[in-house]
Amino acid sequence: MTRPVTDPCGMLVAATCVLFDFDGPLCRLFPGRRGADVAQRLAGLLAESGRDPALVAGEVVRGDPLGVLIVASKRFPEEQTLLTALDDLLTAEEEILAAEEAVPTVGAAELVRALEAAGKDLAVTTNNSARAVVAYLARQGLAPTFGKHIHGRTANPARLKPDPDCLHRALESTGAKAEETLMIGDSAADRIAAGKAEVGFLGYAENGSKRDELRGAGADVSVSTFTGLRLERILGAFDPEGS
Repeated sequence: MTRPVTDPCGMLVAATCVLFDFDGPLCRLFPGRRGADVAQRLAGLLAESGRDPALVAGEVVRGDPLGVLIVASKRFPEEQTLLTALDDLLTAEEEILAAEEAVPTVGAAELVRALEAAGKDLAVTTNNSARAVVAYLARQGLAPTFGKHIHGRTANPARLKPDPDCLHRALESTGAKAEETLMIGDSAADRIAAGKAEVGFLGYAENGSKRDELRGAGADVSVSTFTGLRLERILGAFDPEGS
């Protein structure tokens, strides 16, 4: 029986398609206090609609605006007008931050370019807005690398990860086989979605708490940085001259 590949670089070499989560593996979308600021705006919109923000805040990690939308969708599932307004506000904030302020993850752009040069299919699978991803990739000069393979949240919050919907859409758009695909993610939701979609998973854990979260979700392999990956090995695996 063939042993599973557990070396991060080897996992990337073996994959024919690589799916990236957005906020974390590619960039930090809410730098500094911006996450808390956006979450506060969403809470204000809840209050304006006559809903008590405290009903949502108690279940959300402080400074997590996406968490506000997710919890609100569970608390008020029938309030489609409210949920649409929250999503529109969050999308607008995400798009602005992605285009102007999101902090690139160290080594991510180099990894993306190496994977592209090695002939891999690439896609983004995220709970964030696809418009925000496009804005960020355009700013970084990476938009052509991913093309149309950007799969963000839809109007149905129930389809957010850990539901594998965006991964299924990525597999369909790239034509990749699940068993030949690897996802890079930084959350338990990413790991669970990858398992449901039956694709491989490489965790990105920039700190101890993220590493513990991923381990708790069953992630066997993770990296704390992309800078230690042997990009020449990824390139060499597809170089017919072996140079």
